[in-house]
Amino acid sequence: MAFRIITRTLLPKCIKRIPYQIPKFSSSICSNTNPLSNIFQRYGFPPSDLHIFFARNRFLLNSNVLNVEMSLEILSSFCSSKNFVVSMVNNCPRVLELDFLKKWEAGISKLGFSDKTIQSILEVSRKFDLYPDDVLRCINCLRGFRFTPATITRVLEDLPMIITMKEENIWGKIEFLLGIGIHRSKIDSIIQTYPGILGVGVENKLKPLISEFTEMGFKPNEIREEIIRNPKILQSEVGELSKCLRTLNSLKCRVPIKEEIFSDGAFRASYKAKLRIDCLHKHGLIYKDAFSILWREPRVILYELEEINKKIEFLINTMKFDVVWLVEVPEYLGVNFEKQIVPRYNVIEHLRMKGGIGDEVGLRSLVRFSRLRFYNLYVKPYPECEKIYGRFVDVKVRKGCPEGMWKLFKPQKYPESKEDLKNIKSFMKHLC
Repeated sequence: MAFRIITRTLLPKCIKRIPYQIPKFSSSICSNTNPLSNIFQRYGFPPSDLHIFFARNRFLLNSNVLNVEMSLEILSSFCSSKNFVVSMVNNCPRVLELDFLKKWEAGISKLGFSDKTIQSILEVSRKFDLYPDDVLRCINCLRGFRFTPATITRVLEDLPMIITMKEENIWGKIEFLLGIGIHRSKIDSIIQTYPGILGVGVENKLKPLISEFTEMGFKPNEIREEIIRNPKILQSEVGELSKCLRTLNSLKCRVPIKEEIFSDGAFRASYKAKLRIDCLHKHGLIYKDAFSILWREPRVILYELEEINKKIEFLINTMKFDVVWLVEVPEYLGVNFEKQIVPRYNVIEHLRMKGGIGDEVGLRSLVRFSRLRFYNLYVKPYPECEKIYGRFVDVKVRKGCPEGMWKLFKPQKYPESKEDLKNIKSFMKHLC
């Protein structure tokens, strides 16, 4: 753990990185007096970005200025959004070919799609030299499979490569869903929720995935119901859910937590664990560390993905800790963000700026300290910190005995006689 953190924090400072160098060309190209630069600025391109844009797309410097201007004009007529042209050209500069756009100019109105859908279609069409007739042929094919217009739009937006697919390949995915017992009326909603299923292989992905679910102990009707409820389950890689289920079955945590994890069944619990593993991996952790965090801190599964992302971003951007610290202190992801993480960080940050902390407070102390211990160390000695700590300053000390028990342990009181008073006075006189 220590070696991993040292390599992440120290090596970047020691090794000098070689910056990306853009090929040099005349800066006069990007000046305000250059016609090409003026044209791009007129269509919303920031002047500060034009130097890099022209350096990466040097073919534009040799293009006819009038043709480029005409291409931008045609492209802007496809959509009323101001950002459409900038986004489209940045993602696919070759779309500015005038002959290509002229062929699309007549057919774009027949499609009637949104900006995002048009952009996706144009990018694929330019790459594979396709035109509106090819897109209309694909749309008619999808209509033949009884897909609704909303589903067709979603498919073209999320999976524009479907324009290049053959009809029998698309039918193979539908035939697979029918083969596992899904009713024909449910196919449209499944495709609309997860269009990516039309782009994966049946033999090398979908069938092995169903076989894995069966080996995990789930019955065909359970698999079918889960796919209908959440088709994105088919997005999982073969072997992922099996490993997640084995991890969940081996958890050594409190019974109420484990019961809550499995409250919706083992299938959904495995998929929820898979999503959290992917979330941790997305933030830079290897899968081995992600599974370790999940096993040591199962409460992560009970939090929504938005909450987990918020905690990790706060850890990295605000608290300035490396994400690898989660391997050492996985409890950070299991505690409440608003009630524990933020108030404690605010107190420590205030004391640090004030110079009231001699030693650096690490993530381990910040998270693992009990509420009473943190209060006694960092809040109670500094009255101004009580306002920062807010309503969480009301720390109740748990007593050893219930209220009222002290009366049972109170010693019995006996009346004092005159002789007792005389003995006490003589004893005190002797002491004086």
